[in-house]
Amino acid sequence: MAYSITIDLSARQLVLYHNGVPARFYPVGVGKMLTPTPAGTYYVATKRQNPGGPFGVMWLGLSIPHYGIHGTDNPASIGHYVSHGCIRMHNLDVLELSHLLPVGTPVTIKN
Repeated sequence: MAYSITIDLSARQLVLYHNGVPARFYPVGVGKMLTPTPAGTYYVATKRQNPGGPFGVMWLGLSIPHYGIHGTDNPASIGHYVSHGCIRMHNLDVLELSHLLPVGTPVTIKN
């Protein structure tokens, strides 16, 4: 089973692909104007449960240092331009995603 992720910054949506076919869609919060989420091609480099602070229940660290996909302690922020560049998800959504994705999963972030 090959998974990949595309994050559409303008739609504020994460799409999970399974074998090249869109399988799930999740709303996300992304970087604000002064601290935008960097577009590019990365991969899931680390997985850490209960990272603490504002990162919710799961941290999926990307291959670009200091950026990741994570839960949030502020669910009202999902769907908005609010972060310091990371991708925020509802805690249940990021947990679901973390159970499906192995380290090394490709992540494309586009404007």
